[in-house]
Amino acid sequence: MALFSALRQERRDDAELGKGVWRRVHDRFRRGLDRYHQILEGVEDDALYNELAIVANDLADLLPRVRAVCCESQSRFPSTGQDVPGTLIEVHRALSKAGNSLAATAESAAMFRLDSERVGLNSAGLENVRRRALIVAEDVARAELVLSL
Repeated sequence: MALFSALRQERRDDAELGKGVWRRVHDRFRRGLDRYHQILEGVEDDALYNELAIVANDLADLLPRVRAVCCESQSRFPSTGQDVPGTLIEVHRALSKAGNSLAATAESAAMFRLDSERVGLNSAGLENVRRRALIVAEDVARAELVLSL
């Protein structure tokens, strides 16, 4: 049953996101989000888990927005290859930056987790994770803004 569901989702993604740059930028963001959530697995300290989970939820709330931007971009300027349509290059740039920022957030969360497990919760480390997550949200908002212009 799960295989059928995955195949159906794959076809839906192909129809809505295409197979070009919009699909790749969406999938990269989703992989970054998965990476962040993997950091939460196995956290035994409840306080640490709760702090990281709050950020994880905020980041997860961005995925439907990224998907909406990618779907709209694909419907306006379909992409099947490597080239970004010139009029939407700033949208693609903002979404690419969001994916990179999300990867940096996951890396920061991993370092915060390791440090916290070793020496206890560190507010500076948590602030760094939050700051990086805010950058991801700003990147997504930038993509939405540019697309709406």
